[in-house]
Amino acid sequence: MKCLSFLVFLMFTVCLIAQKPIKNKALDSLYPYKKAALFSAILPGAGQIYNSVNASKRKNAYWKVPLIYAGLGATSLLLIQNQQTINSLKTEYNARQIGPPVNPKWVDYDNLALISLYDQYARLRDLSILGVGAVYMVQILDAAVEAHFLHFDVSKDLSLQFLPFAAPQRFGCTAKLTFKSDILR
Repeated sequence: MKCLSFLVFLMFTVCLIAQKPIKNKALDSLYPYKKAALFSAILPGAGQIYNSVNASKRKNAYWKVPLIYAGLGATSLLLIQNQQTINSLKTEYNARQIGPPVNPKWVDYDNLALISLYDQYARLRDLSILGVGAVYMVQILDAAVEAHFLHFDVSKDLSLQFLPFAAPQRFGCTAKLTFKSDILR
């Protein structure tokens, strides 16, 4: 037991020594993806605007902001509509337990149909919640990925070449992919 405790302590000590944070302003400026992700997490679309302002070459991500808000608005609208329908069904079912149907919208349905509709709209509401979360997370991921790739060179230095080759009893094609980045220069 003492040996195991010593090995765990040694392992954490080695990890702590190896994980010293870098306090270099030049290197911190190379990694703006954390800041862009934080901005997008606080205010949806702010990371895309941050990337557009800090882009060294004319990379504009302003056009993504209306798409983000349209996605959040559509999924939120579905969430609200499904929740209102759930509340209406619940009120109608509870009212039917006491007396006749209250809402003319649900007159054609019996109690089992109301329960079935309630379950269906509850599932749709849950999917709407997942949709809002997915749009929110995707816009954060988009801002972080775009900020990560701001320093990559997108010019003629980035190329893909297909070259034919011939060997005895073989013919084919090779692909040569060339990447160059501003960070490596």
